[in-house]
Amino acid sequence: MSTPDLAKLEATAKEIRRKIIKITTEAGSGHPSSSMSATEVVTALYFGGFLRHNKSNPRDPKRDRFILSKGHAVPVLYSALCEAGYFTFDQIMTLRKLGSPFEGHPNMAKLDCIEASTGSLGQGLSLGVGHALACRLDGYDAHTYVMSGDGEMGEGQMWEAIASASKYKLSNLTLIIDQNGYQQTGSHAEVLDLRPFDSKLKAFGWETLVINGNVMSEVVDALGKLKSIKDRPTCIVSQTKKGFGILPVLETTGDVNYHGKPLSKELAEKALAYLA
Repeated sequence: MSTPDLAKLEATAKEIRRKIIKITTEAGSGHPSSSMSATEVVTALYFGGFLRHNKSNPRDPKRDRFILSKGHAVPVLYSALCEAGYFTFDQIMTLRKLGSPFEGHPNMAKLDCIEASTGSLGQGLSLGVGHALACRLDGYDAHTYVMSGDGEMGEGQMWEAIASASKYKLSNLTLIIDQNGYQQTGSHAEVLDLRPFDSKLKAFGWETLVINGNVMSEVVDALGKLKSIKDRPTCIVSQTKKGFGILPVLETTGDVNYHGKPLSKELAEKALAYLA
């Protein structure tokens, strides 16, 4: 694997953010801020050489897998896949419109490049454990990445999957916790504060790293380090900020959570200008 070009990855992340804003504002619905906290990680996976994928054969059994357990952030995934050539921009601009396969949460029955239908929070890591076990049984050198939210870590099923992954020593499984500090009803400090996540995962036998997930160099470094672990599952605690990239624009609204709200056309224009 060649060393990723950080400047190119950062430019790609900026373009993905532009797409996130445009498609959610056009839809008048969606989760742009939750998508933008995850943008660096998704960009590094798809364009940094860490995730083996092939748009001409998205169901190749030897492929690596990416499961977006925090399915409400699917605009970042659609935008990344568009940037990778799976879809045209006009196609993803139909986000959440009647009859569009680009639904508000990932639906694998509608798009071949979606690994799992998610959105009911807490289920993605269990699916990832299944993929990792299946790849091991089939003899495929394939890696499964699962991204969850920090609020989602309050779901009991997550911890059952964490225990199972450790029992089976699934070194071909990586959990990425997008710790952006907020969930639908408020900050995780107010709702259910399970921090620190890294020590809890370590207690279950996982290898963990804590990074600033909005700094591309840290994301790339962490993905490279954990890919070399061969005796246990791995976790990246990705400390991020909702709406990263346009946060100063969102702060003018007086809402630092900005959960489940698209930008108005006026605010979107300001955000796109800020990203220019």
